[in-house]
Amino acid sequence: MKDRKLMLPAIYENKLDIVATEIAIKYVKDLFEKRLAHHLNLMRISAPLYVSAASGLNDNLNGTERPVSFDIRELADDVEIVHSLAKWKRMALKRYHLEVNKGIYTDMNAIRRDEELDNLHSVYVDQWDWEKIISRHNRNREMLEQTVRNIMKALTETQSELIKVFENLTPFIHQDIHFITTQELEDMYPDLSVKEREYEIVKKYKSVFLMQIGDVMKSGQKHDGRAPDYDDWTLNGDILIYYPILDACVELSSMGIRVDAEKLHEQLMKSDCLDREQLPFHQMLLHGELPLTMGGGIGQSRICLVLLNKAHIGEVQVSAWSEDMIQSCEEAGIHLL
Repeated sequence: MKDRKLMLPAIYENKLDIVATEIAIKYVKDLFEKRLAHHLNLMRISAPLYVSAASGLNDNLNGTERPVSFDIRELADDVEIVHSLAKWKRMALKRYHLEVNKGIYTDMNAIRRDEELDNLHSVYVDQWDWEKIISRHNRNREMLEQTVRNIMKALTETQSELIKVFENLTPFIHQDIHFITTQELEDMYPDLSVKEREYEIVKKYKSVFLMQIGDVMKSGQKHDGRAPDYDDWTLNGDILIYYPILDACVELSSMGIRVDAEKLHEQLMKSDCLDREQLPFHQMLLHGELPLTMGGGIGQSRICLVLLNKAHIGEVQVSAWSEDMIQSCEEAGIHLL
């Protein structure tokens, strides 16, 4: 039985063999993180694979995903493998005592056991997670949009250098990016589903930053779920691109300006999650003990997939897939690592 979630290109040319692919992956990762650090003024730090379940530091994503948890013989509390480092990074910035407009980035490795596996989604998640300190004056849309443009510079500079070395690759990332809110997108395509709207807008503009994700729109629906305790739902968004090889919308990054005390309380109320206010991280935020920040995650394997013209994320990372998916990919010339 064929996997219905799998997208198989009608004609697929695997432009790099397995050795060239591994070389290109390292080239992309090394180059992009340097460009990202340069444009966003970031320093690299180490990061955890797991955090205490009682700390409130794990990313709750949409609130339904189950973290992988386990006990450690010499610790009283269980720990959870991270979903992302959205809240942990803000704590780290407090410890590092960095100045305004300076920040950190790290390699984030996670396990998301409830992902629906397809060309773009894996149980294994690898991101560049970044976070920087901003001033109260800069908690605005202008700061958000300028940061997005700087990330697009880092991406397209990496792309330009890559195709000088691997000349048979086609560049698919466009630096000019269109900004639109979820409400504006719903107003444009009221009769389409959320994913259909995203597809139409990226097909039209190629690179899009879709803003204001997490709150309820005029229709009474959410465009997508967002945890209430890291992004400010009025100042966040996703970087989306159109990817011709899959004829699909691909999300490269989720990011935003983080909640302050007022927004944290407001969004926890809307989400019926006020009990979280008693957790250590939330108490620090409510009492003004954490810096104002912005940050996000940029998918390492997603970037490699697009820049290396691959059709499946399993071509640029090692993960677990169903036997049906592996067989279907092999028949289509898609060789999973």
